[in-house]
Amino acid sequence: MTIAVDFDGTIVEDRYPEIGEERVFATETLRMLIKQKHRLILWSVREGKHLEDAINWCRERGVEFYAVNKDYPEEKEEWNNHFSRKIKADLWIDDRNIGGLPDWGQIYQMITEGLTWQDLINQASRRSLQQHEAPKKKHWWNR
Repeated sequence: MTIAVDFDGTIVEDRYPEIGEERVFATETLRMLIKQKHRLILWSVREGKHLEDAINWCRERGVEFYAVNKDYPEEKEEWNNHFSRKIKADLWIDDRNIGGLPDWGQIYQMITEGLTWQDLINQASRRSLQQHEAPKKKHWWNR
């Protein structure tokens, strides 16, 4: 699967143009996805030195992207008369999602188990209901 991943606010806390603190389990999750043969594309508004800083920050933590702000590594702007920064991916991980950014454990679970936000909400609701169920009434012989 090809997965486009935003940097600021997603992999790290949003402190642009600086690099914020890593979000918990972000690079660990990305390394696991790479190991499982997913193609990760860094999809960022960063350009120039700020983009290189983000790439190097990820590389220092063992995250090598398949491509950066393009569909495949060899893509050149001059080859494409209709060049667009819109990435062709199977899914996108971005802090600006409707509903916000799930935590990285949930993101991993959604990708590897094919779950949706609604699936996670339903699971959490079922767990919550189970924890709050009234204790079963004891019969007179079990007192």
